[in-house]
Amino acid sequence: MSEAERDTGQGAERRIGVLIVDDDALVRVGLVMMMGGAPDVRVLAEAEDGGAVLDLVERHSPDVVLMDIRMPTVDGLTATERLRALPDPPEVLVLTTFDADEHVLRALRAGAAGFLLKDTPPEEIVESVRRVARGFPVLSPAVTRRLMDRVAHADHGERAGRARDRLSVLNARETEVAVAVGQGRSNADIAARLFLSVPTVKTHVSSILTKLDLNNRVQVALLVHDANLLDEAQG
Repeated sequence: MSEAERDTGQGAERRIGVLIVDDDALVRVGLVMMMGGAPDVRVLAEAEDGGAVLDLVERHSPDVVLMDIRMPTVDGLTATERLRALPDPPEVLVLTTFDADEHVLRALRAGAAGFLLKDTPPEEIVESVRRVARGFPVLSPAVTRRLMDRVAHADHGERAGRARDRLSVLNARETEVAVAVGQGRSNADIAARLFLSVPTVKTHVSSILTKLDLNNRVQVALLVHDANLLDEAQG
């Protein structure tokens, strides 16, 4: 869903519903086994192609969709874009490999909550599902930096100009918060650095998302990076 934290339940009654989308049957079996070992997670359905995603989401209302990128008919990128265009979509956690940098960025810009590499340890995959279900992005810092740097070199000047134009709707404090989000800081960390309360930071983040018409913190971080604000903040 959106930036607001999901209520994943205070007890054992409420479990995180997961939809697994991958054309590799062995991968699906492995993910089902991983999720099955977590008492607070349950697999609602599986699909072998992105074309089945919208129907399965409508039928099962999952909290998180684990989405492969490369599938034969409708790939995970297209499926993610279609899914995130829904009025109240589940979070999408993309499954990828190192050689899909540009594809991952396209998924993140479409509103995916983050990505996992397919060789991620099982316990980290399950914990990532939990984090995404609570509204927090899941990104590997080292891989994310690599992805951002590759795309930034392609159309650096033009992309930076567009990003700065979009960010110009933010006031000074919102810009500071946006940069801190781009640095990967938590709400508590941002509050401490900017001498604000955590509720105030949350209010600023919500305002940023609304003004920029974005879904989550990942998209804010990408926009701030495109605008070169991270480099300026370090300078």
